[in-house]
Amino acid sequence: MSGAAIAINSAISGAAYYMAIRMIPRFRDMFIKANLFGNDLCKKDKPQVPESFGVLIGCVYLVSLFLFIPIPFAFDEAAATDAVTGGKPDTFPHDKFVELIAALLSICCMIFLGFADDVLDLRWRHKLLLPTIATLPLLMVYYVNYNSTTIIMPNFARDLIGTSLNIGVLYYIFMGMLAVFCTNAINILAGINGLEVGQSVIIAGSILIFNCIELYLGHQVESHIFSIYLMLPFAATTLALWKFNKYPSQVFVGDTYCYFAGMTFAVVGILGHFSKTLLLFFLPQVLNFLYSTPQLFHFVPCPRHRLPKYDSKTDLLHISTTEFRMEELNPVGRLMVKTLQKLRLISWQARPDGLIRTNNFTLINFVLVIFGPVHERVVTQMLMAFQAVCTLIALTIRYPLANYFYAKT
Repeated sequence: MSGAAIAINSAISGAAYYMAIRMIPRFRDMFIKANLFGNDLCKKDKPQVPESFGVLIGCVYLVSLFLFIPIPFAFDEAAATDAVTGGKPDTFPHDKFVELIAALLSICCMIFLGFADDVLDLRWRHKLLLPTIATLPLLMVYYVNYNSTTIIMPNFARDLIGTSLNIGVLYYIFMGMLAVFCTNAINILAGINGLEVGQSVIIAGSILIFNCIELYLGHQVESHIFSIYLMLPFAATTLALWKFNKYPSQVFVGDTYCYFAGMTFAVVGILGHFSKTLLLFFLPQVLNFLYSTPQLFHFVPCPRHRLPKYDSKTDLLHISTTEFRMEELNPVGRLMVKTLQKLRLISWQARPDGLIRTNNFTLINFVLVIFGPVHERVVTQMLMAFQAVCTLIALTIRYPLANYFYAKT
C-alpha cells in the first residue's frame, strides 16, 4: 500500500509546487516593505531583490507534509486490519509516526533559526550551533527507536577489527556533525543567481534516484520510502523557487533556505540510514569546504564576503582576491598556501614589497581561475553541471566500487 501513499504524496507535492508558484510573486513587495531585500551586486543597475524567500518555501513544504501525515498510517492501518473479523489492528506504528514528527520538528526548527539568522545576521559560531540545536529531536528519536551505533567495516580492515565495530556515542557526534555540515555546506557554496537552489535540486534528484534504485533492489524498503515522502515535496517546492531564483534572480533565498535544505537532506540521510551515501552526493560541497579551509579557519585572511567581482563594462565576473604577507601567516597557513600554489589551484601575484595577492578560496572563484572572466549565468551552469557529474561519480562509488570494499564473505 506504500505505492498509494507515494502517489498521494506526489499529488500533494504537485499542489505544493503550484502553491509556491502562485505565492512567490505575490509576496515580493511585502518582503521589500519589511526591509527584507538586498541589491544584486552582479548586475549593472544593482536592482533591489527581496530576500529570505526560503522561509516562504519552507512553510509551503511544511504545510504539504502536515497534510500528508495521516496518509501512510491510514494505509498501514488498512493493511493491518484483520481480513476475517474486520477488526482494527492491535498495534499502531508509533515508531514511524514519531520519526516523521521528529523530522518535521527538526526541519521546522531549522527554518525558524535560519530566518532568525537572516534578520539578526548572526555570527559564524552561532551558525555552527543552530543546526546542532535543531538536530536534537532527531537524535533523541534515533536513540529511542534504534540506538544502533555499529558500523560495517570494509574488507581490508576486517582482519584487524572485525566485520563490524560499535563506536557508541561517536556515532551520535557524527550525525550531529553531518547536520552541521549539510546546512553550512550549501551556505558556503552560494552567492550567485540560482546556485543555492540549483545545487539543492540536483542533490534532491540524486537522493530520489538512489531511493528508487534501493527500492528496486529491495534494500531497507521502509527507510527509502520514508526518504521519498520527504524528498518529493522538497523537490517540488525547490523547483518552484528555482523558477524565480535562476538568472536573473527575482528573489533571493537567504540563509533560511540553505539551512532548510541542508537539514532536510540531513534528516533523510540519518533516518533513511544512508548518511555515507548522502555525503557522496555532497562531493562538490565537500571539495568547496576543503578548498575554503585555509580561510574558514583563518590561516589565511578571510574577508566577510568572498563573492566574485563584477565588471559592469563587460558584464562578466572576475575573481575576488585577498592579500597577505607570507611572514604574517603561521606555519600551517604558509604550508597550505604553498601547497595550493604548487598545485596551481590558486592565482598568485607577488609584489616587490612582499605583498601576495591570491583569489579567495571558493569553488566559484576556482572556476574563474581556470576559465577566466565568465558571465554569471555560465558560472552557475558550470557548477550545476559539476554537481550532476558528481552524482554519477557518487552512484559509481556506491554500487560497482563499493562491492569490492564491502563484498560479503
